Amino acid sequence: MKRFTIAAVFAVLSAPAFADGHAATIGDAAAGEEQFNRQCVACHVVADASGEVLAGRNAQTGPNLYGIAGRTMGSIEGFRYSDSLIALGEAGTPWTEAAFVGYVQDPTGWLREVLEDRRARGKMAYQVREESQAYDLYAYLSTFGAEEAAATN
Repeated sequence: MKRFTIAAVFAVLSAPAFADGHAATIGDAAAGEEQFNRQCVACHVVADASGEVLAGRNAQTGPNLYGIAGRTMGSIEGFRYSDSLIALGEAGTPWTEAAFVGYVQDPTGWLREVLEDRRARGKMAYQVREESQAYDLYAYLSTFGAEEAAATN
């Protein structure tokens, strides 16, 4: 029941952000691009469905971040997510701006809070230190495939 409640809350909160097919963000996409190139490229790539790398250096430690805005958590086929992210994905929980910002600043702490499970763990070890940088990263990443993610979820 707890998972359903969490999924329902995220769905309701994310609906206004995707009403026009674009993610509404408070971050700065240009600053987010700079932060992505500093903080994320070692593990992540942004590659479209054809495999064209749009950002990053084809890293594969973390999942492809193309279309993350509005995408269901833990839904990249073949990627080995933590059990906690898989649970959120099975509940239909989308990556909203608030979820992304909370997660990238403290992946395990955020999962424990959202799932109300002190044993929940994330696999991402890196933490974005500044909240403003996390918002900027989301703004930048939401420019890649947001319309497609909203249409498939």
